[in-house]
Amino acid sequence: MGRQTTAKADERRRRRNSAKSKAKASALKSADLKSGGSKSGGSKSSGHKSGGQKPTSTTSAKTPTARQPTASRSAGTSSAGKKPVGKSGAGKNSAGRTVGGMKSTSATSAKSAPTVTTPKPKKTSTGSAKSPGSSARREFPGRAVFASLRREFARVSAYPLTTYYIVLVAVLALTGLGLVMVLSASSITSYDGGAGSSFAYFNKQAGFAAIGIVLMIGGSFVPLSLWRRLAWPALGLGVVMQAAVFIPGLGKSTKGNANWIAIGTFQLQPSEFLKIALAVWLGCVLANKFGKMTTFGHAMIPVVPGILFAVGLIAAGNDLGTALVLMAMAFVCLLIGGYPWRYFALLIGSMAAAVTFFVLSSENRLRRIEALLTGHADQSATDITGQAWQSNHGLFSLASGGWLGVGLGASREKWSWLPEAHNDFIFAIIGEELGLLGSLAVVLVFAILAYGMFRIIMRSSSLFVQITTAGLFAWLIGQAGINIGVVTGLLPVIGLPLPFVSYGGSSIIASLLAVGVLLSFARTEAGADSAIKVHKDRMRSSFAVLARRKVRK
Repeated sequence: MGRQTTAKADERRRRRNSAKSKAKASALKSADLKSGGSKSGGSKSSGHKSGGQKPTSTTSAKTPTARQPTASRSAGTSSAGKKPVGKSGAGKNSAGRTVGGMKSTSATSAKSAPTVTTPKPKKTSTGSAKSPGSSARREFPGRAVFASLRREFARVSAYPLTTYYIVLVAVLALTGLGLVMVLSASSITSYDGGAGSSFAYFNKQAGFAAIGIVLMIGGSFVPLSLWRRLAWPALGLGVVMQAAVFIPGLGKSTKGNANWIAIGTFQLQPSEFLKIALAVWLGCVLANKFGKMTTFGHAMIPVVPGILFAVGLIAAGNDLGTALVLMAMAFVCLLIGGYPWRYFALLIGSMAAAVTFFVLSSENRLRRIEALLTGHADQSATDITGQAWQSNHGLFSLASGGWLGVGLGASREKWSWLPEAHNDFIFAIIGEELGLLGSLAVVLVFAILAYGMFRIIMRSSSLFVQITTAGLFAWLIGQAGINIGVVTGLLPVIGLPLPFVSYGGSSIIASLLAVGVLLSFARTEAGADSAIKVHKDRMRSSFAVLARRKVRK
């Protein structure tokens, strides 16, 4: 019994020692893998198992193997002499053999093969290792540029005064271009008209533009509350001035339109200023009545009478083109102001019936529509020297300009071939002298102005600002679209100037004053006051630096 118990205890010890050696070997192997090295060149050796002998432990490379002394032999068991451990050349293990049912192990060689470290594969931007034949992913070179432009556009767009500068720069660009083109288009007419100078119309237009710019700057500083208080007085004054054109001796008719007030040599077209008054008045009234126009009385009064007075007085003066612009302004303001649809449809239907009556009752307007339909498609159907003369020569002027134009000042149509070359048909002279690219540049600037006005509507929290800006948008951008459509033959000749560009004192002054209203609205955008204060501080410090430099000199 004693021998069997001793044998079982020895067997348990051998199993425990074998498990420990395997755990130590696996730990060494994982450590080698983590360090990037390869497996040890030395070979594993199996321990020599005998009764009472502890198995030898496997060591790492370049470490001599320590031998453990064997225990005494077990009783009744034939002992086998322990083989000397030979050197394992080329990394080969010595084989263990079983003696009396017990395995004998041999230790690893004193020196094993050196460890070879394999470099880790480089990782690409996606995190995967490059294959030897794969090439790096090439990014589109313009992608970074586009991303940078998007970030810059977002940064500039978020600036509180961006809308202010968009409107201001676009209007100043159009006004400057208008002065240049008025000088070019009117030089022949001005000299031939008895003024004795090619700069007569230009000098007048420059003076009108200066007055308009002063009013624009002054209007930009008017607070929002003051514009609302001025709504009713402005509309009343505009209606009175428009009614004054019918007073004998005060009103003046030009080319069939009784739309002028003449005091000596001073002439004024009150309908241009009535456009501003109507937009501001509709913005104030519709903002105050928003959500309350549920009954017929609330919806009709005072909105409908005010619109009818303004449009009716202009239409009575035989100026249907300006009346159409005021109708468009009223339509847009009512749409933005939440006017009830059932009354809205009734009002629009009444306006359409009135326009149809004025067109059918005028032989001149019917001929213009006929010239639009037949004058350009079939030259034999209409005499080109008659009703279609102006529209046809406008197309001739555009066609002769080509891509880049004949050159500034080199127009041939302005030599008394194209009527109103410096006024209603100045866009045709732009197309002839500056070409298609110049014409598209003018359209682009108007589009930028429209974008600035759209920003005012979208970024303002005041319904009054939104409705008034929408009305001014319908006036300035809508009238520009009508004028360009007339010149290009898409619409019949109506007789509306191109805002900021065409010759006309009342037109340029009223248009710039309307821009002053828009700039005043743009200054109410959130954060604009702080940005304006920063600009004032910068200007003050800049002037202070200049003053110190002047004193030092």
